[in-house]
Amino acid sequence: MDREAPFLELRPLLFRLAYRMTGTRADAEDAVQEAFLRWQKAANDEIRSPKSWLTTVTARLSLDTLKSASRKREVYVGPWLPEPIVEPVGATAAELAETVSLAFVHLLQSLTPAERLAFLMREIFDAPYAELADILETTEVNCRQLVARAARHIRENRPRFPVNQDRHREVLKNFLTACASGDKTLLTSILREDVILQSDGGGKRPAALNPIYGADRVARFFAGLVKKGETQGIRTEFAQVNGEPGALLYEGEQLTTVVSLQLDENNRIAVVYLMRNPDKLPA
Repeated sequence: MDREAPFLELRPLLFRLAYRMTGTRADAEDAVQEAFLRWQKAANDEIRSPKSWLTTVTARLSLDTLKSASRKREVYVGPWLPEPIVEPVGATAAELAETVSLAFVHLLQSLTPAERLAFLMREIFDAPYAELADILETTEVNCRQLVARAARHIRENRPRFPVNQDRHREVLKNFLTACASGDKTLLTSILREDVILQSDGGGKRPAALNPIYGADRVARFFAGLVKKGETQGIRTEFAQVNGEPGALLYEGEQLTTVVSLQLDENNRIAVVYLMRNPDKLPA
């Protein structure tokens, strides 16, 4: 049996599964690589379907990673955000953007590891409940409850509307212009009243230690950066961040921040994500 060809064909799917589970590129790549090593050693009679076998093993490995990472995240400094996947503008297929967006992956982190695995394997990868029960070492009835609970949480908190990429990019540019000028009036006009600012410095780079809520407080936060001179000399490049328009902020040649926005149905900014942890920034 040719093992390499089916694995290479399924590798992007396996990475997306592992990334949605773990929220980090390194952990996702480790899970996929370990799945490949086990795939090479598996006996032919163990494999009914390459896709089913590989997704099951990748899901189990990702679940193990989550369990071992839980203690580290409990003592993490400030908000923990998923590691952004940065690509050139237009690189990610539009149909994939919704389920790899930073907002969606961040929302998945609010589920328990078991709920996350059950939801992804059932709703995204259409795995049968018997397979879920085997992975989670529980009953099919319990798996149905996990999927239902997770789906309800996702449905209640996930944006229910598509955002035009060009419009998204326009709002992002306006936001960056307003931030650079410190214009609180302009900032407030493009922010939802209940906007949330989430910034992840990991204790290694300055960032808000708690989420900032409300348009006035978020606008004052960015205006304060301008007054302190912290926006001077910043160079901006645009990119796709988890399949959506985003921005890379540089100080000289050093990438310091990845910016991503979640918009509402009126194209106002509902959430601002600032990734500043150097361990999660692309090289």
